[in-house]
Amino acid sequence: MELFQEAYTEEALRAVPTLTLAHVGDGVYELLARSQVVREGVCRVEDAHRRTVELVRAQAQAKAMEALLPMLDEWENAVFHRGRNAHPHTLPRHCAPREYALATGLEALFGALYLTGRLDRLAAVWSAAQEALK
Repeated sequence: MELFQEAYTEEALRAVPTLTLAHVGDGVYELLARSQVVREGVCRVEDAHRRTVELVRAQAQAKAMEALLPMLDEWENAVFHRGRNAHPHTLPRHCAPREYALATGLEALFGALYLTGRLDRLAAVWSAAQEALK
């Protein structure tokens, strides 16, 4: 089974709504977080869930995104800003608007990297994000 039927081009990606990119990126980010938690040896589902939530909550994503900004290329920076400037319909009560905007930008970036098939870059960005959270 292939992950992609065909990767999106940068041009085709522009037609994907920003919050849809963030939706895909949220799933990619969470799958990477869950995989990392299992690799860390967390076996009890309650503990795995708690650790995953620590990694994927908006505050952690915002902190990671701030550390990632200097390493982004021009295209990645544009995707991030597109996500950051999106206007979601709801905002979680436990999260500041700035944090949520940064987290949405990060998720849009992860969605874009995934959909364009840039999996090596996705892995590098994930790794850098996790370093920032240590």
